[in-house]
Amino acid sequence: MKKITSKIIAFVLIATLAFALGGCASDSNPITTPTADAPVVDTPNNDTPEVVEPEVEAPTHVVIKDIYGDVTVPVNPQRVVALDNRTFWTLSDWGIELVGAPVPLLPTGIPYKEDGVIEFDVGTHNDPNLEMIAAADPDLVIVGQRFAGRYDEIKTLVPNAAVINLNFDVSVNAESAGDNLVNGFTDFTLALGQIFDKNAEATQLVADFEASIANVKAAYNGTDTIMTVIVSGGNIGFSAPGSGRVWGPLYDIFNWQSSLYVEGASSDHQGDDISVEAIAQSNPDWIFVLDRDAMNTTADGYVPAYDVIASAPALANITAVTERQMVFAPNDAYTNESIQTFTAMFNELADALSR
Repeated sequence: MKKITSKIIAFVLIATLAFALGGCASDSNPITTPTADAPVVDTPNNDTPEVVEPEVEAPTHVVIKDIYGDVTVPVNPQRVVALDNRTFWTLSDWGIELVGAPVPLLPTGIPYKEDGVIEFDVGTHNDPNLEMIAAADPDLVIVGQRFAGRYDEIKTLVPNAAVINLNFDVSVNAESAGDNLVNGFTDFTLALGQIFDKNAEATQLVADFEASIANVKAAYNGTDTIMTVIVSGGNIGFSAPGSGRVWGPLYDIFNWQSSLYVEGASSDHQGDDISVEAIAQSNPDWIFVLDRDAMNTTADGYVPAYDVIASAPALANITAVTERQMVFAPNDAYTNESIQTFTAMFNELADALSR
C-alpha cells in the first residue's frame, strides 16, 4: 500500500511540473529586467526610429567687421594678398598660401620670406607696385597698418575681390592707444580665424596674448620708472609714452611710470630725437629697447642696440645700466608686429620685471 501511494504522489508532482514548464514556454513575450551591470541592447526589431542628424553645410562666406563696417568674405579664399605686417606670422603658422605680399617688408624667419613663394611682389608702402595686386587676381586682400592709406586705390584695382582693412591705430589718440592695441589684435585675429576656418587656433592665440598681458601686470611693481627707446643707425631715439613706436601703447596697458616726458612727442619710426644726457638725467630704473636695424644684422655698419647703449659714457651710471635692467624687443619686431611677437615680448618683460 505504501509503494502505491508513493507512486501516485510522484506522478502528481511530475504532472504539475510539466504543466508549469509548459505555461512558461507558451509565454510569447517575456519581460526581462536587466541587472545594473547588463547593458540594454537595441535590436533591429526595436520600434524606436533611428534619429539621423541632418548634415550642416559649412558656410561659404562670412561677414567680417573691418574699420569701415561689414564686409562679406569667402571662407578659405584660394588667392590671398596680405599687406599687413601684423598678419604674416599668423597666416604662415596656419599654412595659408599667399599669392601677393610686400616682399621687402616680410620678416626674416617667416617661410614666405625664406622660401620665395610669393608670386606677386607689391613692394613697400613707400614705393608700392599696386598693379601687382590686380595681377594676382585675388579673392581676398588684407590691408592694414603701412598700406592702410592705399585702401581706396586697392578697392578700385580689384573690384571683384573682398578687401578688408584690419588696421588699428595706436599712434594718434594716446588716451586709447593701449585699448586700441589689445582690442585690435583680439578682433582681427578672431576675424582671420573665421575667414580661414581656424577659429580654435585664433582663440588660443588671443588667450595666450591675454595671459601675457596679465603676466606683465602682475610683475610690474607700479613704481619703477621706464625709459623706452628705438636704436637705429647708432642713434638712440625716444619712444614716447602713449604714441611711440611699439612701446608707446604699453604705458597705457601696464600703467608704466615713464622716467621722461617730452613735449610734442611723435610716433616716428626711428623715435624722437633725444640726447643721452636727457636719458641719463631721468635715471630710469628700466630701459626697454627696440633695435630697428636688427632685422638686417648683416647690413654694413650695423651696431647692435646693446652696444650702442653700453658704449654711451653718459649712460654708464644710470640704474638701468648698472643693475642690467634692460629688455630688448625681438630682433624682427619692427616688421613682424604680430600678436605672437607681442605675446613673446610681454612674457619676456614679465620674466625680467619679476626677477
